[in-house]
Amino acid sequence: MSAEATSTTPPAAPKTEGGFNLGSLLQRDVGQLPIIAALVLMAIYFNFASDGLFLSSRNLSNLVGQSSVNATVALAAVMVLLIGEIDLSLAVVAYLCGAVTVTLSVYHGFSAVAAIAAGLAAGALIGLINGAIIALLRVPSFIVTLAASLGYTGLLQHLLLPQTTIRLVDPGITGIAADYLPDWLGAALPIVGVVAYAGYQVYDYQRRRRLELTVVPIWQLGLNIAVAALLIGLALYQFQSYLGVPIATTIVVGLILVFWIVMRFTTFGRYVYAVGGNAEAARRSGISISRIRILIFVLASTLAGVAGILESSRTISAAAQIPPTLLLEAIAAAVIGGVSLFGGRGSVWGVLVGSLVIGSLINGLILQGRTSDIQFMVEGLVLLLAVVVDALLRRRSAVVGR
Repeated sequence: MSAEATSTTPPAAPKTEGGFNLGSLLQRDVGQLPIIAALVLMAIYFNFASDGLFLSSRNLSNLVGQSSVNATVALAAVMVLLIGEIDLSLAVVAYLCGAVTVTLSVYHGFSAVAAIAAGLAAGALIGLINGAIIALLRVPSFIVTLAASLGYTGLLQHLLLPQTTIRLVDPGITGIAADYLPDWLGAALPIVGVVAYAGYQVYDYQRRRRLELTVVPIWQLGLNIAVAALLIGLALYQFQSYLGVPIATTIVVGLILVFWIVMRFTTFGRYVYAVGGNAEAARRSGISISRIRILIFVLASTLAGVAGILESSRTISAAAQIPPTLLLEAIAAAVIGGVSLFGGRGSVWGVLVGSLVIGSLINGLILQGRTSDIQFMVEGLVLLLAVVVDALLRRRSAVVGR
């Protein structure tokens, strides 16, 4: 080709991530439409099987409230999984921090704010200890957090002696799970969220086009916005048909939003993904691997503390008995939401969908009168499918060089 012909060749249009096919959807980390579609189909099935009880306003409000604890622990698990590590102590830390809060409130007269702050500080301290041992002494996170889980279980039981349960009476703490936003605020926040989400999606699409980067097809952009608006609108209608938007739900969504902003737009977030993707390459580029790992474990345990306080508020107590499935369900929610078990890939928004999938499964099976054996088998099957999909996606990404 001549130089003149080359100089007059028009610039290539921005590339799109494939046409209308399931593969392009499955590779999206944010707004995972296949998972959302599965959640919708699950809701339709359970609603039919329960004669309309599943999608009733009261049941959905209770479902979201029950899923708030799982979602917060799942968010903590996501932070650790993104750097390719694991934290087996998150469930125990959650209940221990809840017990610290309740004990200080009931036995030592701490105000609600002071007791909650102490519970969160306990979580941060635990994360600092775990992270320092893992990052500085280079002990595998599996061993460290397994030992921590055992040790903190004993500490939890010791803290509540001679009882196994302490009843919470402070309305400032119990109100976190029991109270609802004012109607005007409960309606305004979701609307603002939808507008902000749509604006960001359009802005990001235009920015990537200007830079001639890969962009999603325009139909997928519109579908992402439409699905988000529809789901939020339906959720808002159901909430307002019962008692309103729960404060606990607002806290969880707020936490997810904050951590999405941190992971998406800050240097720290880019470092986290870099460490999870290839720790050696990150170290060679000048990133302090040890500092990132310590900070992640501090954040994860603090989030577990938030979950424990939400659980104590919901049950109006602190208990020594830790649900054996809490940690596994949180990890399952993270994996179902698209976070890779191998690190470096996933979005914190997946926690929301993954937690709703797990919560809906449990709630729907209970409404059908299924016993715990059936619940465990179904949860195990769903988690296995999520892990298989994760492995297949990583293999496909490696093949196409993404």
